[in-house]
Amino acid sequence: MTSNPSVRTNALQTYEMVLYDRALHPELFQLKDRRVIKCAGLELEAWLMPGSHLLRFGAGMNCVCELLAEDARSIPSSGVVAAFFCAGERDYDRNFPELGVNYMTTVQTEQLNDSIYLSTRDEMADFAAEAEAMMWSWDDAAGPCMSILDLQRYSREVHAQSYHLIAAGRIVIRTQTIFERHG
Repeated sequence: MTSNPSVRTNALQTYEMVLYDRALHPELFQLKDRRVIKCAGLELEAWLMPGSHLLRFGAGMNCVCELLAEDARSIPSSGVVAAFFCAGERDYDRNFPELGVNYMTTVQTEQLNDSIYLSTRDEMADFAAEAEAMMWSWDDAAGPCMSILDLQRYSREVHAQSYHLIAAGRIVIRTQTIFERHG
């Protein structure tokens, strides 16, 4: 299995992280798994989709949503607080005083050769099973893909790590997000 370098570059440039100050509706997405956890009087709802995820953190209609998606042009633009492409490495943080929450995220992307991509996918499948993380596997035209979402609840924080392995382009997108309750 050999990858075309131009396909790799194009695929990498289509993934985007979008932060909203409002809720998004599940019918917009192809949900494969969903979990809800409570922390410090707030709630984290996590949705896992093929090659993407959504994290909604808040109480009732007051919330912050993080969406990692391949083609963000097909999703609502209303309520967007920040958006950036996932290529390379990015850090972003923002305080949401109305929720008493500080949001922090780091996004890293890598393009791997075929054998390293496949061995990384196998290692990540083992990790997901051991951690009891949310996981979805599927095949695209270039081979096996996988999305993983691992959640940890602490007394005043929720941590979410995601791993999206996309065979088209041999891309691995890693995110680490922290919702920290203050006050």
